[in-house]
Amino acid sequence: MGSAKKSTTAARKARIEEMRRAEQARARRNRILVITASVLAVAGLTAGTVALVQSQSDDSTAADGKGKGHFVTGSDGVRTWKGTLGRTHVVKTVNYPMEPPVGGDHNQVWMNCNGDVYTKALNNMNAVHSLEHGAVWVTYTSKAKKADVDALAAKVRKTPYTLMSPDDKQKDPIMLSAWGHQRTVTSATDPAVDKFFAKFVQGEQTPEPGAACTGGLGQ
Repeated sequence: MGSAKKSTTAARKARIEEMRRAEQARARRNRILVITASVLAVAGLTAGTVALVQSQSDDSTAADGKGKGHFVTGSDGVRTWKGTLGRTHVVKTVNYPMEPPVGGDHNQVWMNCNGDVYTKALNNMNAVHSLEHGAVWVTYTSKAKKADVDALAAKVRKTPYTLMSPDDKQKDPIMLSAWGHQRTVTSATDPAVDKFFAKFVQGEQTPEPGAACTGGLGQ
């Protein structure tokens, strides 16, 4: 049993390291593409801006717009969203049916999620894009113990495809979110933390596996 567990852990570490190398390569390519796109944009700024705005919703606020749904709680304590989660890139503000959101229409720019720990609340529309890329999002309120926040931050910093931020709008002190999934944990030492990371960091729920977690928005 111990040998099998060690083998699984080693394989997972190797997989994450492979993802990190691929992510770094993508980030380099993205920087080149951004520079090229910027040069082209200067030449056709007006036309490009109009095209971009017309290709996306110009509403200032809107609901997710992809139908209603609800959470179903499994025996492991993980809540799974039953309903359609939109994946359209929008410029409007999206009113999500849960906090923190676990999916839905979102901003075209993702939050950097390569083990990034943020000290201020995030724009949900950017963070949801990170979930689409297979990230796990750790959030906490002011009621969370400092020791737990520090321990979770240390775990996030060493785990690619994760991010962490405060969120005083959520109902529980510490919550973990992935695309379409969410759960509450009691502390940083709750065994559910490792289980959630193991299952959902670049897990089967990921709409865009291997997509970038760098080159996006930082705080």
